[in-house]
Amino acid sequence: MKSLIKITVMAVVLVSFSCRKDTAPNYQFMPNMYESAGYETYGENQLYENGMEARTPAEGSIPRGFVPFDIENSTDGYNLAKETLKSPLDSTQVDLERGKELYDIYCGICHGNKGNGQGKLVKREKILGIPSYDDAGRAINEGSIYHTIYYGKNSMGSYANQLNEEERWQVVSYVLKLKADLEK
Repeated sequence: MKSLIKITVMAVVLVSFSCRKDTAPNYQFMPNMYESAGYETYGENQLYENGMEARTPAEGSIPRGFVPFDIENSTDGYNLAKETLKSPLDSTQVDLERGKELYDIYCGICHGNKGNGQGKLVKREKILGIPSYDDAGRAINEGSIYHTIYYGKNSMGSYANQLNEEERWQVVSYVLKLKADLEK
């Protein structure tokens, strides 16, 4: 008899759940977790004194992963970099294969894969006036190359956003290798 009652109760429970309507909403326990108040980034908000949701960064803060470059973007800055800036990479950290890959991606299209100023864009006459790395009037060194990659020069734009600091130094090492190969 007890087992018959248990079976009947189970059947009633299963039938009651199987006959429910999916169109009716379910119960929500803790509705604030499902329907939180979303704030727009630059929207108005009464919680802060200026009424804006977005906060300005603290003065002097530096974004994560950013390394400041203290030499300014000017002719004096270029000359200062040329005189004083040295590569932080020692000979074991220089990877010329990686430098070549990066150079081919970002620099070879204009400067040529050999550094002779005969890249594809120059050959197609899309841009003109790219000098070779071994030109007598171009006394480039690692500081001047790094400054030029960071800020750009003349019609060449900056590559500071495309290359991180270590990658820039790898490209500098490869450019110096190309210069040495051209001067032989």
